[in-house]
Amino acid sequence: MLHQWLAEVFSHPSLSTTLAIVGKTALIYLFLVVGIRLLGTRELGQATVYDFVLVVVISNAVQNALTGGDVTLFGGIVSAITLLAINRGFTSLLTRFGWAERRMVGEPVVLVADGQIQWQQMRRQGVDREELMAALREHGVAAPDEVRLAVLEVDGTISVVPNDARVFRTRRSIRGLRTT
Repeated sequence: MLHQWLAEVFSHPSLSTTLAIVGKTALIYLFLVVGIRLLGTRELGQATVYDFVLVVVISNAVQNALTGGDVTLFGGIVSAITLLAINRGFTSLLTRFGWAERRMVGEPVVLVADGQIQWQQMRRQGVDREELMAALREHGVAAPDEVRLAVLEVDGTISVVPNDARVFRTRRSIRGLRTT
């Protein structure tokens, strides 16, 4: 009985099935990264209950596609190792190539400039007036006209610089550039 249990726990797929697991896992990872990136900055940084449910349901939906129905421990480990390796490689790629990071991670977006709400940017980023006003209140600001700058950061948070904020200059010039 113990022998049968050990054989079941440590069984493994054939080499061709293992390679298929690696390939499917890699393709699904890339598909999901692109899909989530298309959701936009705000969705990534401000996860809600339904965003969490979406992630759980997606993980369940793609589970069989990752392993091709292989239910062995080894098949699951191969899939997990593939995900970890691809994620590490993807992170290294983004760190090495700034253009790729800007494309996949995004760049900060100005939502309020000198008291003027940038409505087109707000619509493009999926930020409504209530969310902006909540962020302003969190920073002790009552109205947009009291804001020098409000920026939607790449992590989905909104940074706010009030009009009365002190400005500290730490550098006069950088690498031979003229003084600003």
